[in-house]
Amino acid sequence: MPLLEIKNLHVSVEGRQILNGLDLTVNKGEVHAIMGPNGSGKSTLAHVMAGKPGYEATQGQILLDGEEVLTTQPDERAAKGLFLAFQYPMEIPGVATITFLRTAMNAQRKKRGQPEFTVPEFQKRLNEVAGKLEIDREMLRRGVNVGFSGGEKKRNEILQMALLEPKLCVLDETDSGLDIDALKIVSEGVNRLRSPERAMVVITHYQRLLSHIVPDVVHVLSRGRIVRTGGKELALELEAKGYAQYQDEAALAS
Repeated sequence: MPLLEIKNLHVSVEGRQILNGLDLTVNKGEVHAIMGPNGSGKSTLAHVMAGKPGYEATQGQILLDGEEVLTTQPDERAAKGLFLAFQYPMEIPGVATITFLRTAMNAQRKKRGQPEFTVPEFQKRLNEVAGKLEIDREMLRRGVNVGFSGGEKKRNEILQMALLEPKLCVLDETDSGLDIDALKIVSEGVNRLRSPERAMVVITHYQRLLSHIVPDVVHVLSRGRIVRTGGKELALELEAKGYAQYQDEAALAS
């Protein structure tokens, strides 16, 4: 059984149709990259998977481990193992990062019927993971993403992902705004999370991210549907030739 199966998905935002019959299958252990021009529906796909309000699925299914998630709330999807890393992570003034992380972990564990972490258990786990990601204690004491650089915000999301141990990680243009050093650190963090039991969907405009997080499968999204699927070499072709031919093909097919 695929970990993620999206069937004939149609999504509208404020009455405008964005996704038009999208199909996608992702198996455990796989990393899939979704590439496409602005307006092709990449972020819409990420948001509807996570359950963001305002994104209406008018047709189709999203199955996670064989269970329909479109009818569930965002916190239920998170408890089932879905994690979305945002293109622009939110700031939460007045809430220390360390407090936010412990609350999120225990909320998820409670939803799954698992015992909550004690403070010592949480501290031990946090220290192990934060150390590997080169995140210092001072950053953990600051408000969530408040005053963080672009690289710090993305590292904080990778830290959340590592602590929550999701089945499916969706990275929505996680390379946005990163310099090459920050990109390498974030990519190393993502690569450490690759696992035979975990899948990732990496959404990006550019091939440069995929030089660091090498995908198993690359999809081209245009006009709300996947119009081509290939191996990692497809990303290099897109970098060289652009998306124009796929936009034309999608227009003819619609």
